[in-house]
Amino acid sequence: MNQHLRPEPVPFIDIAAQRRRLGPSIDEAVSRVLTHCQFINGPEVTRLEAALAEFSGAKHVVSCASGTDALLMVLMAMDVGRGDAVFCPSFTFCATGEAVALTGATPVFVDVDETTFNMDVDSLKRGIAAATRLGLKPRAVIPVDLFGQSADHDAIGGIAAAEGMFVLDDAAQAFGATYKGRRLGTAGLATATSFFPAKPLGCFGDGGAILTDDAKLADTLRSVRVHGQGSDKYDNVRLGLTARLDTMQAAILIEKLKIFEDEIAARNQVAERYARGLGNVVTVPRLAGGCASVWAQYTIRLPKGCDRDGFAAALKAQGIPTAIYYPKSMHQQTAYRHFPVADGGLPASERLSDDVISLPMHAYLDEPTQERVIRAVRGAVGA
Repeated sequence: MNQHLRPEPVPFIDIAAQRRRLGPSIDEAVSRVLTHCQFINGPEVTRLEAALAEFSGAKHVVSCASGTDALLMVLMAMDVGRGDAVFCPSFTFCATGEAVALTGATPVFVDVDETTFNMDVDSLKRGIAAATRLGLKPRAVIPVDLFGQSADHDAIGGIAAAEGMFVLDDAAQAFGATYKGRRLGTAGLATATSFFPAKPLGCFGDGGAILTDDAKLADTLRSVRVHGQGSDKYDNVRLGLTARLDTMQAAILIEKLKIFEDEIAARNQVAERYARGLGNVVTVPRLAGGCASVWAQYTIRLPKGCDRDGFAAALKAQGIPTAIYYPKSMHQQTAYRHFPVADGGLPASERLSDDVISLPMHAYLDEPTQERVIRAVRGAVGA
């Protein structure tokens, strides 16, 4: 009797393969923490911050509990609050605008470029005009390096400087990426990143970091990170958070950072194979000049008329997972609908939310498995 066997599922992000590669070194790193029992601010935290600074080229690194905390801590350190406007792309994860709203400031949503998925500088200018008309003070810009590719920091930084604003780079998905030959971490006043397990450099829980060349800001961030403490923990000089990076996660990240460059190269090989295999049936992501991505996601756009739900179902039936980043842009979500948007609206963000879908992407996606994904995509689009 013929039996119809379900195909072996393809991991969307294969953390287990990396775990097998790093098994002994991770186990030893965790064991060292369990032995010395310094679970909060242990020596691995300082070692990791130094290693991240060396890797990125930033002068100072302040680790923290999550990428969201990284954004919020910078805004708090800079006294951003009520009456201030902070400009964010709408086509991104909600943490970008959420951190702004939590300070009492107003996130003003701007559109993105449909090719790079990153902040559109003309829409930023229109957003500034809209904020000014509403009586808000333009205070900061948070460009997002979406899906692993850097935003246009020179153009955005120029606009910010002209308006007297600071730039907080949201590189939650793009630590390790480069912009015009420089690794992210030194663009603008500060760069926030995330070490959520699914990120290109991820820990085994939540984690994040802030990178900056500003020594005064770094000192303030260290205070904000621990309840706003001053000379000691019972001398609190500002409002703060409990936002420390766990020592165990720091120990894990130290080991992962050692193979990170190799994994970035592997991710780029995967992206190149996708582009060759799919470039004539779907819209594949393109890199802007001078940018190198870490490919946190591989996000395609389906042809007009292609049913996205049906496409996803067809791949799922073949054991191939997909994900939609993001089915609703921020300005379309219930919690953020009342915040202002750039003059002219955000049509690119809305179009992207309607037709993007992401394919399996990680450093351990071997060529035969990827060919299976490519065949499935071509078949589903053709159907």
